[in-house]
Amino acid sequence: MTMNAFITGAYDTAVGELPGSSCMGLHAQAALGAVADAGLNLSDIDGVLCAYSFTEPHLMLASVFCEYMGIHPGYCAAIQAGGASACIMIMQAAALVASGQCNHVLVVTGDNRLTGMSRDGAVAALAAVGHPQFERPFGISVPASYALVARHYMHEFGVTPEHLAAIAVEHRRHAGRHPKAHKREPITVEQVLASKEIASPLRMLDCCLISDGGAALVVSSKAAAADVRAKPIEILGAGQGHTHEHIIAAPSLTNFGCKDSSATAFARAGVKPADIDVALIYDSFTITLLVELESIGFFERGEAGPAAARGELGLNGCLPCNTHGGLLSYAHSGAAGGMFHAVEAVHQLRGRADARQVEGAKLAFVHGDGGILSAHCSLVFGVH
Repeated sequence: MTMNAFITGAYDTAVGELPGSSCMGLHAQAALGAVADAGLNLSDIDGVLCAYSFTEPHLMLASVFCEYMGIHPGYCAAIQAGGASACIMIMQAAALVASGQCNHVLVVTGDNRLTGMSRDGAVAALAAVGHPQFERPFGISVPASYALVARHYMHEFGVTPEHLAAIAVEHRRHAGRHPKAHKREPITVEQVLASKEIASPLRMLDCCLISDGGAALVVSSKAAAADVRAKPIEILGAGQGHTHEHIIAAPSLTNFGCKDSSATAFARAGVKPADIDVALIYDSFTITLLVELESIGFFERGEAGPAAARGELGLNGCLPCNTHGGLLSYAHSGAAGGMFHAVEAVHQLRGRADARQVEGAKLAFVHGDGGILSAHCSLVFGVH
């Protein structure tokens, strides 16, 4: 099966602390960069997909963006699925070009989460994740919800704080090879374990960053991709999985929608986990990545933590993972966080990842999840 959809342009902005940045400014910079990377003009874009913003919230953010840019596409929509938004938008863009409704779809994200929000504003925005009747009144937080999953995994599969810390250390090692990364200074397992406790067993360095930044892709039809400047990256497979929204309603604390979304994506692409050369998987917390690595099938239950400790997620490991540093060390700026993963996959498959390049990378797996391991979308990218 082929989706007849290709990524023809990719770009992410500077990330980290960007004083004076704005949501729309970051959207514009990312969009113009991706369009230029494809060798196109804004007038070539006939579809636009945006996500959401905490600093400039609007029910019709894609329309706001098009107005800001002065463009009038034939298709325009905003998608809100938390950390899964970027991957879901890419999947939607692929469907739009494969069906002939669009030739070139711009998928764009960005937010100035770090400099554009107060501490109280950030807390209030994240509190919206909790169930209004059964979670929020009791003070549960996003980190506490993931800590619940972590504790269960520790009980069921022998995961240790050292295993989680090894994931954070490897991500920082990856970020150290990326000149744009928000955090590049090396860290040790001991430093992770000594960092401030946020929600036991998760500590500060088990948690993702809060950053400013934007990222965008151009997804084109097979016919339209023939005329672009850069090497097109084919979207070989895509799938989604949804089991719950609130953690109290999760049918399991070990099996989540990533199991189904990845199985669908692999089947549509005609590949299996062992075929993947580089993985870019959502890592809002260290436990997030560990759970997903095992649910997706890259490692058996209880094996991802020891594998991380052995360096198997490193550049020369069996599964180079989040080679840009991920949300833990590269950057996390709302929906752009997941898009950074997709942009890195494009860099890897084009052979443009410089010091962090996975030699001979031909197949990349990209995954995003939103909420408390709630909404999942998996993608398989390939290059001939």
